Amino acid sequence: MTSLDFLPILIQAILAAGLAVGIVGVSHLLGQRVRKRTAITDTPYECGVKVEPLVQTRFSVKFYVTVMLFILFDIEVVFLIPFAFIYRDFLANNLSILGPILFFLGVLVLGLFYEVKKGALEWEK
Repeated sequence: MTSLDFLPILIQAILAAGLAVGIVGVSHLLGQRVRKRTAITDTPYECGVKVEPLVQTRFSVKFYVTVMLFILFDIEVVFLIPFAFIYRDFLANNLSILGPILFFLGVLVLGLFYEVKKGALEWEK
């Protein structure tokens, strides 16, 4: 491989960085400026009704744990997509790919059973 093979990637990275800097620069130059900051200018206008301050609600840690577990399993399921794309190629070459797929799914199922056993998915405690 020569360095010219990476030239399109370098051009794309330079264009992306230039576009990002350009958009931020134009926004800074042409954007609206707040001349004087007061309590009135910092609140949105809602038909003449004074806006009540928002109360910050606290979420349970269980919510965050459930969200992290969902993202974890969602990403692991995305790893199955390459298996689906190359399955036909493996069958054409008489190679069995079913074993690694079942092993991967088995690890996922074992992880799910472990989470259920530990009570990570139970809301009331």
